[in-house]
Amino acid sequence: MAEESAIEFPCEFPIKMMGRDTPEFRVTARSLVEKHAGEVADEAVKEAQSRKGNFVSITVTITATSQQQLDAIYQDVTNHEDVLMAL
Repeated sequence: MAEESAIEFPCEFPIKMMGRDTPEFRVTARSLVEKHAGEVADEAVKEAQSRKGNFVSITVTITATSQQQLDAIYQDVTNHEDVLMAL
């Protein structure tokens, strides 16, 4: 029996990652998501700097198609050395 997901697909789903405030992190965060979700529009990417400006959170909102897709994204995101935290 397939595992039931509390999420109904397809749906808009935000993926939030935190890392050091560098141009490289911005590219990495977006590419980790695009690897599984396809190209993401600029409007779907939001960022916020930490109070001291050392860190940045990047939120990429995608149209998620399955729990497997989300699991694969989170696996790549959490395994990447530049991502300090993922939500």
